[in-house]
Amino acid sequence: MNFKQTLIPGELIKRYKRFFIDIKIGNNVVTAHCPNTGSMMGLLNKGNNVWLSRSDNPNRKLKYTLEIIQDQKSKVGVNTHLTNKIVLEALKKNFIKNLNNLENIKQEVKFGENTRFDFLVVKDTKKIFMEVKNVTLSRHKNIAEFPDAITSRGLKHIKELLKASKKGFEIYLLFIIQRDDCNKFKLAKDIDPEYCELLVKAVKKKLKILCYDCKFSLKGIKLNRKIPFEI
Repeated sequence: MNFKQTLIPGELIKRYKRFFIDIKIGNNVVTAHCPNTGSMMGLLNKGNNVWLSRSDNPNRKLKYTLEIIQDQKSKVGVNTHLTNKIVLEALKKNFIKNLNNLENIKQEVKFGENTRFDFLVVKDTKKIFMEVKNVTLSRHKNIAEFPDAITSRGLKHIKELLKASKKGFEIYLLFIIQRDDCNKFKLAKDIDPEYCELLVKAVKKKLKILCYDCKFSLKGIKLNRKIPFEI
């Protein structure tokens, strides 16, 4: 997944009102759009190096969007709107081993009355619903964790995936670790025990879990390695 333009480096000052973040670029301070509504735990330290994209849309109030934050020496992708684009490119290029040679790929597919899953794919006549989650949290060296806050939305998606399984769909949960410094993935049980408990139960009911980390450049982000999941 390539950025439209090379990213612009800056220095983090502060985030506020969830969607706004002040960034120092050279001698100037700009207010950029923060495209991640999560807690972004551990990433918002003043002085962190960041990288921004700039919009050419004359009608847009905030010209800059936060894309990457540097945590210690590691790059972390924080734009959750890019996650599905990264996955779509990987699916089309047959990069995800369990989901290669697909016959069809659809995005934002409605299920039931109030649910849309990120992907519906077809492989060997099997219909597969897949929900994608963006991961940025790492509180321990080389270990990625999810979630970074209580996630009622994530809880709902697991319940809906289980309903889909009863109707004959295969079900997947794909965790995209937008970091380049982790070699393990686990659930943050202390942050949201209800979500973690349901996910463990869902795995016993045929929910398949996949985890991949990402590789970064100032030109783009792409999936890199499959990361083991520890329940």
